[in-house]
Amino acid sequence: MPDDRTFITELTTALGMLGTTDVAEAVMSRPRALRLSDDHWEKLTRLIRGGANSAEVEAAFENGRAFLYSPDALRRRRPILIEWTGGRRPPGDEVAPIDLRIDHVFLVSCKYLSANIANPSPGRLFEGLLATSGDWGRGDWYTETAPRELSALYLECRSWAGLFDLPEDPTRLDLADRRRLRQALPPRVFPPRAQDSYRALCNAVSVASAKRWADAIDRYGNPEQVLWRLLRIGSAPYYLLGADSKRSLRLRISSPWDWRQEFRFLRLDISPSGAGQPQVDWVATYEERSTRRRGEVRGHVEVRWSHGRFVHPPEAKIYLDTPTDELPGYHQLPGRSSRATRSAERVDQPRLFGDPGRVP
Repeated sequence: MPDDRTFITELTTALGMLGTTDVAEAVMSRPRALRLSDDHWEKLTRLIRGGANSAEVEAAFENGRAFLYSPDALRRRRPILIEWTGGRRPPGDEVAPIDLRIDHVFLVSCKYLSANIANPSPGRLFEGLLATSGDWGRGDWYTETAPRELSALYLECRSWAGLFDLPEDPTRLDLADRRRLRQALPPRVFPPRAQDSYRALCNAVSVASAKRWADAIDRYGNPEQVLWRLLRIGSAPYYLLGADSKRSLRLRISSPWDWRQEFRFLRLDISPSGAGQPQVDWVATYEERSTRRRGEVRGHVEVRWSHGRFVHPPEAKIYLDTPTDELPGYHQLPGRSSRATRSAERVDQPRLFGDPGRVP
């Protein structure tokens, strides 16, 4: 079950598509077009009455209304059926996380106040190239790519914390041991004596991850498809409705077929980063077919422990550093405003995937 913020923003986005002008009125009427259980309706009513996430609710509701009126979306036709996925993963090989399906045709992904686009396992990204099934490493990525550096860092931290009853081999730690060690360490930083070991770990993991990723792309020979997966370009067009802390995002995302009509893929460059954590940077270069203008999409991947240092195996947090309105294949959804206003809105389009900060 999604958290309350995700629950309320996704469903109020759906309610905005049904033509009402007031969120509370829409919730009280329980429109039949939006298929929800009684329990979900009651929860949504309780959250709306309690004023939960009011700014985000307003933005989500207006996004739904914009989708209803946009000539590139519903064109003022009220939906007969809106289906909510409720955070359930699709059974097929779908790149984009679809949250709403309208009239069996329109697919909508809702993204509110979220910086990164995906948190796959490092093996799935660097060896499996973000496929949903295949053969890749599923163990602890730090152990696989930098065992000596991880052991040195662990022993320094264990010594500083005085936890000499923990095993000498970090691979023998159980979950309780890992939580004890995390809680004993200073918040957000490593002890001074362990910082050199952490820098060595960062360098080793970054270099190994970049090499494995580049080798896998060379082996399978389809870097363009890797770029589509990084951009969350799926097998069919869909819509992205969301918001950052200031403004709304209303975008139509191209399919691979559409993307190739507009752009020509040139190359994908991958390199280890010197950031303060294990990180791999990537740059994709493409050409706009109509103008022959070249452009770049930049992003990075941070390889971090899940749920705190030493606790769970690392995950790969994927970020896009290029502003959303500059991404090839992302088209701003036109509304009822004038062309001049839409042009100004495009200039002000916020970054969907911002800089989340760099904490070890």
